Amino acid sequence: MLTAGVMGWPARQSLSPRLHSFWLNEHGIDGAFVPLPTRPEDFSAALRGLRLSGFCGVNVTVPHKEAAFALADRLDPLARVAGAVNLLVFGDGGTEGFNTDVFGLAASLMGTLGDATLTGKPTVLLGAGGASRAAVLALDSLGASEIRILNRHRGRGEALASALAPAVKAKLTATGLEGWSKTARDAALVVNATSAGMKGTPPLDLDIEVLPKDAAVCDIVYNPLETDLLKRARHAGLRTIDGLGMLMHQAVPSFAAFFGVTPKVTPALRAELEKALADG
Repeated sequence: MLTAGVMGWPARQSLSPRLHSFWLNEHGIDGAFVPLPTRPEDFSAALRGLRLSGFCGVNVTVPHKEAAFALADRLDPLARVAGAVNLLVFGDGGTEGFNTDVFGLAASLMGTLGDATLTGKPTVLLGAGGASRAAVLALDSLGASEIRILNRHRGRGEALASALAPAVKAKLTATGLEGWSKTARDAALVVNATSAGMKGTPPLDLDIEVLPKDAAVCDIVYNPLETDLLKRARHAGLRTIDGLGMLMHQAVPSFAAFFGVTPKVTPALRAELEKALADG
């Protein structure tokens, strides 16, 4: 039986086991995908143990993505640029690290907005953490002309812009959250890549009304499915994209690497994950 899992701390909140189990059942594969709660200080030892016990690989979530990057024997180009890994595949030649978050966000945005919606247009990115690095690469791949990074601590945003500027075509700028009104007034898309609005955390206090009426708002948070930010955007008549699309699409290359079949993101899968969220 092929076995994989998701390493995180905590890991109980992850929808990945439910997601991968859906595909395993759909394709009749003799396999398992399990939650692997791992403390940060135990990550390296746990990784060695999983490899020795016959796991074919693992997904990696908060707070281990940077540690996975450091421990991988080889890195795919996106992981190298992003500085973070969310997929580790065990092979005879060592452990290979990938970043599928870039693909996941880009595919989710394209599914709602279309292929050319962002071409030549400015966007706003909220946050400057690990998820923001993948978001910059995804927005650049969709043709955004400018990515304006807003972060509570402006210095972190400036550091992110400086680090990724050589790797992207889009113009990168950074400012503090006080620059929201100025940077959002002509934005085609806003992406929240922070944990603000996640279940148990306070929402972002931003004036949605400054956005153009044809703008879209994306939140990578998926619990709750409709964050306060998305609710206010919907009430303002804007298009909204929740975090479930990114979760589903980023899992496609992971499942293919673990189990040898490339699955499809379908309404049935989304319904399964929405039910899991509703069940708590």
